[in-house]
Amino acid sequence: MASNRVALIVARKEIWLFFASPVAWLFLAAFTGTTLFVFFWVESFFARNIADVRPMFEWMPLLLVFLSSALTMRMWSEERRSGTLEHVLTQPVSLWQFVFGKYLACLSLLILALIATLPLPLGVALIADLDWGPVLAGYLATILLGSAYISIGLCVSARTSNPIVSLISSVILCGLLYLAGSSLLTGFFDNDVADWLRIIGTGSRFESITRGVLDARDLFYYISLSLGFLSINVYLLEKERWASGSKTPRHRVWRTSILLVLANLLVANLWMDKVTVLRTDITAGKLYSLSPTSSDFLEQLKEPLLIRGYFSSKTHPLLAPLVPQIRDLLREYEEAGNGRVRVEIIDPADSPEMEQEANERYNIIATPFQIADRYQSALVNSYFNVLVEYGEEFETLGFSDLIEVRTTPNAEPEVLLGNPEFDITRAIKDVLYSYQVSGDLFTGIDDPIEFVAYISADAELPQLLLDYRLAIEGHLQEIARNSSGKFRIRFVEPEAGDGAVARQIMEEWGFKPMLASLEGDREFYFYLTLADTRQVVQLPTDSFDPADFPTMLEAGLKRFASGFTKTVSLALPPINDTMARHNLGAPTFTNLERMITRDYSIRMEDLADGRIDPEADILAVIAPHQLNSRAIFAIDQYLMRGGTVVIATSPFTAELSGGELRMQRWDSGLQKWLQHHGITIDESLVLDKRNAAFPSPVIRKVGGYEFRDVQLIDYPYFIDLREEGLNQDHPITQNIPQLTMAWVSPMTLQRGSGKRITNLLRSSPGTWRSTSTDVMPKVDADGDSLFTSSGPTNSEELAVIAQGKFTSFFAGKPTLLEDAQPRETRGINKLLEQSPGSARLIVFASNDFMDDQMLNAIVTASGTQYLGPLELLMNTLDWALQDKSLLSIRSRAHFNRTLPPMDKRAQAVIESMIYGISLLWLGLLAAVYWLRKLARRRHYRKSLAL
Repeated sequence: MASNRVALIVARKEIWLFFASPVAWLFLAAFTGTTLFVFFWVESFFARNIADVRPMFEWMPLLLVFLSSALTMRMWSEERRSGTLEHVLTQPVSLWQFVFGKYLACLSLLILALIATLPLPLGVALIADLDWGPVLAGYLATILLGSAYISIGLCVSARTSNPIVSLISSVILCGLLYLAGSSLLTGFFDNDVADWLRIIGTGSRFESITRGVLDARDLFYYISLSLGFLSINVYLLEKERWASGSKTPRHRVWRTSILLVLANLLVANLWMDKVTVLRTDITAGKLYSLSPTSSDFLEQLKEPLLIRGYFSSKTHPLLAPLVPQIRDLLREYEEAGNGRVRVEIIDPADSPEMEQEANERYNIIATPFQIADRYQSALVNSYFNVLVEYGEEFETLGFSDLIEVRTTPNAEPEVLLGNPEFDITRAIKDVLYSYQVSGDLFTGIDDPIEFVAYISADAELPQLLLDYRLAIEGHLQEIARNSSGKFRIRFVEPEAGDGAVARQIMEEWGFKPMLASLEGDREFYFYLTLADTRQVVQLPTDSFDPADFPTMLEAGLKRFASGFTKTVSLALPPINDTMARHNLGAPTFTNLERMITRDYSIRMEDLADGRIDPEADILAVIAPHQLNSRAIFAIDQYLMRGGTVVIATSPFTAELSGGELRMQRWDSGLQKWLQHHGITIDESLVLDKRNAAFPSPVIRKVGGYEFRDVQLIDYPYFIDLREEGLNQDHPITQNIPQLTMAWVSPMTLQRGSGKRITNLLRSSPGTWRSTSTDVMPKVDADGDSLFTSSGPTNSEELAVIAQGKFTSFFAGKPTLLEDAQPRETRGINKLLEQSPGSARLIVFASNDFMDDQMLNAIVTASGTQYLGPLELLMNTLDWALQDKSLLSIRSRAHFNRTLPPMDKRAQAVIESMIYGISLLWLGLLAAVYWLRKLARRRHYRKSLAL
């Protein structure tokens, strides 16, 4: 036979022998059954509620230790025991052909077993949005790890004639390699030793690949491990040919060759460990690689940027494996920076000076963790922080910013890096913008800006406005001189000539003549604007105080500039601290405030004074309550100046207290104002068949009795929005994988009013309305919800954007206007009756979808922090402020791909289907083997007949 065909012939023979004995079927059944049992029962796939197959691969390194050892235990030991090994050794064929043939046979059987698990990812992909990158990487990692274990098992089997000894020895050796990099062992050592152990360990390398990152270091490690033990296997068999005790030059060549092979593989692994660029990220959205967004910010650097990681060598075992991952990511920033980024990784315990600087200058403080060493439990103060510093500006990130934790009942918490690229890039953006703010304002302005003042002649102006004009002219001239030609000034008298300018500004922006007093008839104009080739912004002049003008002008200029931190004016309902402690009264938004503060300057707005902070780049009004006319006037005029107003409002708000969940009426005061702009929020709530779980107080009915419990139930007031409910064509929602909207009301829109209406959120077609304020869940004796749809079902609009020219709610309402205007300017009628086309009104029809109570309830239900509603608002702010740089990476996270709502019956059907398809595959293999066996028998009988 041709020597190059021996390996394939041996592989075919071994595979046939496998299936001819119970070994193959036991292996396939054990592998498939154990994998499915772990996935559905041990890891509780449906209760976990994450659309991935990570639990299957988490157990794979340990399962393969036993299964691969069982697969290889008879390979050479049976040959030795039955006496056929001598026949192999005397063949005029290289021994590596026999070794490789047996290796191929075992690996083929492993691949056949893996095919039996394919229904798992296919089933998940059918019901949810599955990221196939980690799945493909997981299968590749399993094949590579199985290859290494098979090579080890074959090598051990070649040394004994007892299969049981081979099995036990292989399990011990493979188990030690797995244990070397696991947290069970690395937790007893500091980071330096733990890093070396993780380099050696098969399990840690496996976890690195199953993330969805194909790193040449990890791939080469498994390949070299397989090659090394296969080489040792060939050498051990070759020694069987040698006479006992003999030493010849050929023997020395063999020994030297095998040592050189092993040494080269070891040196190659050590060299490869320093190579960090040979990697590819195959996850959806490139979770572990720098995005173009990060590279764009690095391109803007004018001075060196320092990124310093503070990581203690002794830390919590669940955090330790994350250190190499974030270290590799920081190195990517350094490489992408092209010399403009310096990365330092330090252990503060090794440098008291650096630790003191971290504590005193950067306010980086060690976090205490309870860990167990070899002798006792201990409390260790550990650092897990990242510093980003640019010039004199800096920002720090702690472990609470960088990691994501998910808890599951009866299981160890899952601790992963959350969205580190977003956090680090956001920090780079913040320090870069803060640094630019301290410099020249016009460095961030590309197109020239013109200050155009539409002001009547001096003789027509009241004395207050004449003094104001004279006072601001000097400041304007100084700004123009220092602008490098990017700022021009123009004063225009609208009434001059035939009044064409007056008619133009009235038509385009609604600038009407003002009155010196309500009783007088002397009219004049006094409007201040900033304009470039893209937009026109009107500057507010509420109090006509010259001291406020520089701040107001700078705020206006920043709306045309990039590279400056924007200002969000946030109006929240007043909070009674005593009632808030008992979850009574107005909803609270602590998480929302914290989220906005991370990316923007925030101004807490009191709308009752009738003014909006002149520095505001955008106005967000959340859960407004009983707004008076002055508050509505402030919102109205901000919109008329071309601003963007974001409103979250509904006629109801939820209140949870004393085991009771109820809805209370919530009068925003904005109903008529919204209706004036074509948006009506209905006096009802939306219920959807596609809903999320909620840990709610329930009334359980058993017989004629009622009991109050807290249960995790599917709650139709928690609307679960997926791809079809999120506008995939709009930047605000296209990168959000899932969103839960709580206690939301339906909206009716008046289209065709000259404004462009864009839908952001829409419920499913299985939606119905309810006017009842009784939202207390009720369940039957089996724990099933008693909520049933009533009335017609239809998809409802839950959030919209209206953009275009708005008309003031106060136009033509002098009585209402007089009550709304601040007293000190009431004599001067300066109402803006029409907005420019750049004005935008964004409405979310819920008071509670972002409040702390709702977010905490979802944490209880999902086991991890849920930020979907907050990310939605942050995307809205980014889009409205034309700061879209972080939109594409904000919502990337490991736990935000959740399963869609399913009842227990649907879950059971899916689980049974996956079991059935796996069994069908095993049955197909049995059928192929049986048909092949019949064909061989017929062929044999024909041969005998001849």
